[in-house]
Amino acid sequence: MSVFDLLFIAVLLATAVTLLSAVILALRGRGAYALVLLQRWCLCAGAYLGIVVLSSVFWPRTVLEVGERRCFDDWCIAVENASRQEAPGGVSYRVTLRLSSSALRVTQRENSVVVYLADQRGRRYDPAPDPSAVAMNVQLAPQESVAAIRSFAVPANARELGLVIDHEGGFPIGWFILGYETWFHKPTIVRLNVN
Repeated sequence: MSVFDLLFIAVLLATAVTLLSAVILALRGRGAYALVLLQRWCLCAGAYLGIVVLSSVFWPRTVLEVGERRCFDDWCIAVENASRQEAPGGVSYRVTLRLSSSALRVTQRENSVVVYLADQRGRRYDPAPDPSAVAMNVQLAPQESVAAIRSFAVPANARELGLVIDHEGGFPIGWFILGYETWFHKPTIVRLNVN
């Protein structure tokens, strides 16, 4: 848990206390005080969200190398290796991922994680459908890890490919926490350096 996660929890608790106080003031017939309290809360909340959005513009993108792990709490993903082969109409990439849990006691999974290749122009290449592939949200026992293989078809002119690790779907809690890959902050990328 980062300092920004702790800051978000503090802001969330302060919000709960402020809104509860405003309700109590309104119920006691002190509506004017409740309104002033809510106006101040709106100013503070707006300033906080403004800082979150503005920081997403300037926060540098996380760039990993093959073998480095990207963790979300105790669930981690890493690119073990990548290979390139010529294919009709382009190039085929095969990427082996390692999904792992560093939890000591709980079985877990990470929902909404997606991976795709992106080139120097920002074009996205999703993995080829494979019903037999290990799902990204596979349930992992404590300290367990599994390999997940993904294949990608890419045009021959695509350069500087990287594997992007992102969350898509689910409630976007990261929109409210500094440093998360939301708003204008690009998601983590693993440089493949495969010729």
